[in-house]
Amino acid sequence: MTVNKPSMAPDLSDIDDEAPDLSESPWLERFSAAPVRSGRPKSQKTKVSTTIRLDEDVIDAFRRDGPGWQSRINSALREWLEMRK
Repeated sequence: MTVNKPSMAPDLSDIDDEAPDLSESPWLERFSAAPVRSGRPKSQKTKVSTTIRLDEDVIDAFRRDGPGWQSRINSALREWLEMRK
């Protein structure tokens, strides 16, 4: 026999009657005028998504230092390019 779990639905019986109706003026105008921003801001220098095959020990060494390992690989490649000049 299975046991019924208690309901996880929120109790809406104590809704505040003093809360403004956000579907009416002036809220409607405010919401429609607000800029919609999603995600993080665009960088001045966009990057290109690519696939590259590297040795496992190279990847492990960069990952070992924590988050940002892909940026560190990018920096290492940039340094190598500068040394070639």
